Amino acid sequence: MRAAYAAENDVARRQATHRGLWMAVAVYIAFAAPDAWLIPDVAPLTIAMRFATGAVVLMAFEILRLAKAKTVWLDGTCALALILGYVAWLCPAVTTNYAASMSYYMIFGAIFMMGANLFFSFSFRLSVLTSGTVLGVFFVALYGFFPSTPVYQLTFGLFYVSCFVFTSFVNWRLNVERYNVFLNAAEARHQHWEAAERGKALLRLSHTDYLTGIENRRAIDRRLDQCWTAWKSEGHEFSVILIDVDFFKRFNDRYGHQEGDRCLTVIATTLQKLVERHQGIIGRYGGEEFIAVMPLKAQHEATFIAGEIRHQVEALAIRHEERPDDTQFVTVSVGVAFISERSGAKVEWLVREADLALYNAKASGRNCVRTFDPTLRRPKEDAGKLVPLLAAAIDRRLVSLVYQPIFDLRDGQMKAVEALMRLRMPDGTSVPPGVFIPVAERTGSIIELGRWAIKTACQDILASDRLATVSVNVSPMQLRYPGFAMSVAAILEETRVCGSRLALEITEGLDMEMQPEVLQCLADLQALGVEIWLDDFGSGYAGLSWLRAIEFDTVKVDRTFLHDCSDERGLTMLQDMVALIRNRGNRILVEGVETEAQMSVLQSLSIDRVQGFHLGRPVSADLLALSA
Repeated sequence: MRAAYAAENDVARRQATHRGLWMAVAVYIAFAAPDAWLIPDVAPLTIAMRFATGAVVLMAFEILRLAKAKTVWLDGTCALALILGYVAWLCPAVTTNYAASMSYYMIFGAIFMMGANLFFSFSFRLSVLTSGTVLGVFFVALYGFFPSTPVYQLTFGLFYVSCFVFTSFVNWRLNVERYNVFLNAAEARHQHWEAAERGKALLRLSHTDYLTGIENRRAIDRRLDQCWTAWKSEGHEFSVILIDVDFFKRFNDRYGHQEGDRCLTVIATTLQKLVERHQGIIGRYGGEEFIAVMPLKAQHEATFIAGEIRHQVEALAIRHEERPDDTQFVTVSVGVAFISERSGAKVEWLVREADLALYNAKASGRNCVRTFDPTLRRPKEDAGKLVPLLAAAIDRRLVSLVYQPIFDLRDGQMKAVEALMRLRMPDGTSVPPGVFIPVAERTGSIIELGRWAIKTACQDILASDRLATVSVNVSPMQLRYPGFAMSVAAILEETRVCGSRLALEITEGLDMEMQPEVLQCLADLQALGVEIWLDDFGSGYAGLSWLRAIEFDTVKVDRTFLHDCSDERGLTMLQDMVALIRNRGNRILVEGVETEAQMSVLQSLSIDRVQGFHLGRPVSADLLALSA
């Protein structure tokens, strides 16, 4: 504390010592007037000594000050100046012939002792040393050079000793008070610092996720607002990246919540290092979802960083053996949105775009990166309510299959049935497939639901030999999952069903990308003997490409073409489509038959198979057995 005290007051002491010395020299020289009045015979010499001593002292002090000498050297110079000033004046003054005047004039010598505290802030030791030296010089002059009586010597001696004691005590008290003031100020500063640190800690705590230690949603929202303002005012682009841990609920259920917390913490730490390396900020956006805000100049940079995020999490190799796919490690799905005029007037819309991209990543099989596409299908706002329901739908028997007959148009016999999935709420309310299927694809529930549908259809229809063939709709997400073909093979083996009796329907649409893993999966399924049907042909944009790439056993023409054939133009289009498929050698199935007139049109076109409400509505397996 003493060192801190000396260091803290160093600048102030230097300035005060500088001012004090100039004031002391000015007062010292001002006493030239009393010299001329009281001891005129030696006044010229004492005055000369005053000016010479003052000049030398000031010059020495300024040289040391400009040389940035330590404060202790400056204090020592001033102390020496007091002693030299007293000696330089006293030596010629005691030789004066005006003994009476000098006997009274010597009393002012006490000013030199008091000057140690009047003009300067010496330490106690330096003050005692300076005042003591002045006192010693006085006694030498009093008893050795100046003629005086014993009474005079005693009186003035006691006076000087009293001044010495008084000035020393005053110096000690002043130093104690200065140190106490320093301690009080230091304590006040420390308390202020503690209060400030507590405030900072509370602020950090209010912006920090309690589990992972990274930013929380409040901090991310503030950062988003800052980036949005910077983009609006200065054009600084940025990107929002949403990261979701795949099948995290299953991870928690399998390994426990403590291990789940550890998993999130490890992932958060890894992502934080990566994102901060690119001058971004990452936070936990809720549950197992993270969000990164990246100041980037181009969308391809955001996509590249998103790919790094996916690879780094996968490289952690955190075991996850309860996934419904064949991957055994924790992975993430990533959605990317880049700022643009399309993002609208609110930053929340950009986050919404990233969420839609994440939705597409989950629907694409997870463990992948997707960038926002304005043409993406948007999920319904109340779809989130179905997530926990779908996760438990099989166990709670909320999901079921119904079967719609498929007839051979040539002999009118039922040749196959299409298995259609149905979902009901706990209160019995039915949920349309167009609502729950996209949610199941987004959350990954479609993997387990799809396997259940294939197994159930095989048990209901094929294992009991009710019909020769059953078709089951397959999500594109299922085809992208590794091991899907092997899971179908396992189901066929378990139910003791020949693969040629099972047909898997693939819907043509934007979700069906011609990816190598999809083509390989289809090839593996065909190697098992499973028939591959192309559903809703003509409703999407990739039908001809798929017809060239894959040998479909059956092509199902979308119902809209049959419904539009009431006029000549529509009939011509249906005829052209039928001719195109027939030239490719595929079996043709037209769905959506609702009237006898439509049946007549299809008979005239020699269609292979038909399906629709006019021929049979979807029914349960039990009712199908009765109708058969």
